Amino acid sequence: MTCKYVRVTVVDASQEGRNLVEELGGKTYSSYLQLDKILTAQHMISEEDGKQVHDEHLFIVIHQVYELWFKQVIFEIDSIRDIFSKEELDERKMLEIVKRTHRVTLILKLCVEQFHILETMTPLDFMEFRDYLSPASGFQSCQFRLLENKLGLKSDHRVRYNQENYIKVFSEEDCEKIKQSETEPSLLELVSRWLERTPGLEESGFNFWKKYRIVVDGILANQKREVETAANESLKSHLSSQFKKRKEMFDSIFDIRVHNALVARGDRRLSHRALQGALMISFYREEPRFNNHVMLVQRMIGSQVIGTGGSSGYQYLRSTLSDRYKVFLDLFNLSTYLIPRNCIPPLTRQMKFRLSVMEEHETERGPGSWSTKSYPSSNEDENGDETECSTTPVNPAQSNDFENVNNGLDLSS
Repeated sequence: MTCKYVRVTVVDASQEGRNLVEELGGKTYSSYLQLDKILTAQHMISEEDGKQVHDEHLFIVIHQVYELWFKQVIFEIDSIRDIFSKEELDERKMLEIVKRTHRVTLILKLCVEQFHILETMTPLDFMEFRDYLSPASGFQSCQFRLLENKLGLKSDHRVRYNQENYIKVFSEEDCEKIKQSETEPSLLELVSRWLERTPGLEESGFNFWKKYRIVVDGILANQKREVETAANESLKSHLSSQFKKRKEMFDSIFDIRVHNALVARGDRRLSHRALQGALMISFYREEPRFNNHVMLVQRMIGSQVIGTGGSSGYQYLRSTLSDRYKVFLDLFNLSTYLIPRNCIPPLTRQMKFRLSVMEEHETERGPGSWSTKSYPSSNEDENGDETECSTTPVNPAQSNDFENVNNGLDLSS
């Protein structure tokens, strides 16, 4: 007789314990990850000297983890560069590009967070083993220099360390890798070429730049009239100063000579036409065809090189936080040139259709390069009505249509 309180458990055959490694052979967790190499790579010099310093182990592990993350970031960036390098970029690859760029952003954020762990070691703790490190320095991280170059940091934008070219601290083998990375198309260059092909920039088609300039000229004309009709000299002086600054700001993007001079000086990165493409994507970001491209712009901003690298020298590290080390600076500054939403040039019916679907000729050859097919220009909105943009100036401080330069685009998504 079976006791009613005893529960009989039937064991499924698939749940019976079996050692598949013994039965099937092959890789184990440890052998696949080559943990024997990774976990034996922490050689404490203080221990070899017979004076083990506890925090040296943390210092080694933290920096080894950084190098592993740098390796992964380079792997992702190279794959993105490879996609962008194709003569005609297949837009079906955009989701993959956005995903991988997002991954890079998260890795870099994690790298920054890792500093908090290092901060559990006090300066006095570090002094106990610092002498053992010389002449090693984080400045000698070859992978970090490769990452900077692959993203698009130019050699002449670098801060000289100890009055030397940054490449001189590396071995001959590492120097070859770095020199090669300097000659390859960077991610910035490839993104710039891609932006230059943004649909709607064609002068014979939608001609976004011409429409945008007409709107800006109208806004500036209204602002100038406000200056001329100011109630008193004090207000007039204030409004005049604001007007001049704003006009100079817009002149710097409309005058290609000024723009190119800023690029030569290192204050801008994108070509003039690429900047036009980036602005157009920002204005019409709700259009289906631009959704992924807006996401990519956001990821690029989140991936700016912050230039720490772990190298010694406080002043050097501070100098690498400047704009010259921000590879995608122009994307971050796009909000400087925004206009009120009600002044954004309306899309023509042809352009709205073009941004809502893939065109047949693009599907046949791979929707790769932004199409250069011409469309008749029109002043009609999507309903076929003639439109005229209101150029009533909006106070940037009182309008959500203006974004602060320092805020840039939303990085939370």
